[in-house]
Amino acid sequence: MKDNEGMLAVMAARKAVEAEVGLIDVNDFDMPGSFMQKRGVFVTLNTFPEHELRGCIGYPEPVFPLGEALIRAAEGACHDPRFPPLHKSELTDIVVETSILTVPELISIEERRKLPELIRVGTDGLIMERGPHRGLLLPQVPVEWNWDATTFLEQTCIKAGMTPDRWLDSSCKVSRFQAEIFYEGTPRGKVLRKELK
Repeated sequence: MKDNEGMLAVMAARKAVEAEVGLIDVNDFDMPGSFMQKRGVFVTLNTFPEHELRGCIGYPEPVFPLGEALIRAAEGACHDPRFPPLHKSELTDIVVETSILTVPELISIEERRKLPELIRVGTDGLIMERGPHRGLLLPQVPVEWNWDATTFLEQTCIKAGMTPDRWLDSSCKVSRFQAEIFYEGTPRGKVLRKELK
């Protein structure tokens, strides 16, 4: 994705957030043609300047065109069930981040203990699935928390409501994906590409 498309993605998500909380009245989003391609996407809202999570909702699979997925995810992030609904008074104290995902790829490995060797911290996001349990962590999460690959696997299990060592169980499906991440440096400010180290 080009930097200018990443900038448009963040601007569309910001506009959708501001419309959802009633600051602006908008039904029309001007999207480039490339946003018609179906993509997985997450929209994250963080407090500013503390950078604490305020909401994060998304679609891991490419079920909607990118433009529609961005709007739906942004609206959803305003109502993340872990937090009270976002209020328009908070809009100058949050920054918007978008993660545009690749299609998740199932990791097949016989020797489960060697699974951490296949996880690239700073590149891969993870999805953990077993029965009704499903959890996802974006690629930026282990970098922000300084986790190694094993801790990343354990924390994704916990996110899915499972015990931390469940990734060792062959009945647990582990998928990975990558993301291009763009974010506001300051509320309504310049949009930057996030490079994970």
